Amino acid sequence: MFLYNIIMKRFIFFSLILLSLLTISSCDSNLKPARGDEDEIIVIADSSEYEAFKHSLQQVFEKTINTPQPEKLFNLRRIRFDELNKYQSRKNIIIIAPINSGSSVSKYIATLLDPAAKKKMENGEAAFIIKYNFWADGQIVMLMSAPTVEEVEFAILNHGDKLTYALQKQSDKRLMKYVYNSKYENRPLEGKFLKNYGWYIFSQVDYVLAVERPEDNFIWLRRSPDTAMERWIFVHWIDNASPEYLNKDSIISLRNRLTQKYYRTSDDSYFVEIADSAFTPVEVNFQNSYALFTQGLWRMTDMYMGGPFINYTIYDEKARRIYMLDGSIFAPRYFKRRIIQQVDVILQSFRTKNQLDMQVLEDLLGEVN
Repeated sequence: MFLYNIIMKRFIFFSLILLSLLTISSCDSNLKPARGDEDEIIVIADSSEYEAFKHSLQQVFEKTINTPQPEKLFNLRRIRFDELNKYQSRKNIIIIAPINSGSSVSKYIATLLDPAAKKKMENGEAAFIIKYNFWADGQIVMLMSAPTVEEVEFAILNHGDKLTYALQKQSDKRLMKYVYNSKYENRPLEGKFLKNYGWYIFSQVDYVLAVERPEDNFIWLRRSPDTAMERWIFVHWIDNASPEYLNKDSIISLRNRLTQKYYRTSDDSYFVEIADSAFTPVEVNFQNSYALFTQGLWRMTDMYMGGPFINYTIYDEKARRIYMLDGSIFAPRYFKRRIIQQVDVILQSFRTKNQLDMQVLEDLLGEVN
């Protein structure tokens, strides 16, 4: 969900976002994994029709994000219809044309629709159908059509947030398969967190436990310290808490207080703070708990270092506990969108003790010495 406040401002709960889109999933378990870059979108369109859609597609899918250098959210790559067979295994595909324009792409879209869906598109009642795992495992294919070019353009701009969200969520699912790899899992550390603090987060073996302060309810995991590609994750919790903590000012204040104390230079002269508070936290459903999702930029107070961060602040109603899950990266020589997304996927693995399957719980606790 990296950088979602640019694409999700109108949405309250993630589980409600895609209700207005028709979705179809394949059940073929023999599909090969989808290939290609996570941020690449293959667009199958007639050349003349693509020129009509191009600006709207770029406006929605190629939005500029700052990490802090400008990067595109996705990169569009238009291909001809006769090249489709070569690109059917790609991760993200858009097939777009007016429904009855007579172009090869329009005719092809009609072959992929059942009569009811085709009628909805012809009547302007639906403009998108999303197919998951259509030609490859983990793939997302979007069929975009409407009676006229203008109606397709309007639908893209009007529903761009939902479409971008669907692409990002599918990308997260693919990354989860890659990141949550038992070969690189530090299960004893996971069991320790579960036993001592009552929560779980997937812990890769190349993350070190940099700080453990039970008196402050603070854990800091750090990957590749003192290199050109650092990743930091912290978990903080507040007992006997009220959901009133879940507001922008409290999140800024709490995060700055924690980073001022723990994210400091080796000589203790400077510390990390939020670089720009001009953001709006987004309400989300995090594992059936109310939460605020925040993304922004951090900086060292000497202005020498900086980068992006993401943050989930969650209220566990049963335990009356606030959790703050936070991920940051420092990678000045690299594009950061993919790296921060990987950190985000790790944060999304977080579960409280009560949310874990009993067998998983027993297995993890059995890892603790």
